[in-house]
Amino acid sequence: MKKNTICLWFNHDAEEAAGFYARTFPDSTVSAVHRAPSDFPGGKAGDVLTVEFTVCGVPCLGLNGGDRFKHSEAFSFQIATDDQAETDRYWTAILGNGGTENACGWCKDKWGLSWQITPRVLTEALAGGGDVAKRAFEAMMEMRKIDVAKIAAAVRGETVPT
Repeated sequence: MKKNTICLWFNHDAEEAAGFYARTFPDSTVSAVHRAPSDFPGGKAGDVLTVEFTVCGVPCLGLNGGDRFKHSEAFSFQIATDDQAETDRYWTAILGNGGTENACGWCKDKWGLSWQITPRVLTEALAGGGDVAKRAFEAMMEMRKIDVAKIAAAVRGETVPT
């Protein structure tokens, strides 16, 4: 296990979630599944207790801890995308696997984890500041899934079609 690992609490399906992330995102794998050595609150000996995995190179540990705690938007994975096709692929994968969409490039997977599917054209525009950032920000505020062409048009100062 790495020195610093993100621990994500799941009800009972950390292995399923880790497998989905590994199939969906590059540089993502499931590296180990650990089973409980004895019975525990909410589980029995032999049940999957923890799963070691990475998401886009970030080490994670999925803990099957029961329904005591819930995920919130206070934690999210932000995935930088290079174009509309990549943005669409991740967005569609999460929503197509029981997720829900939200505003400004945010969506939530079926386990309750939040994801920001964020094209680089948007983050670069926002980082640039000034009028470009303002136009890109205002265009983004009208979106659910980010539309790369509309952000690029806003960056250029063109009217963004609705």
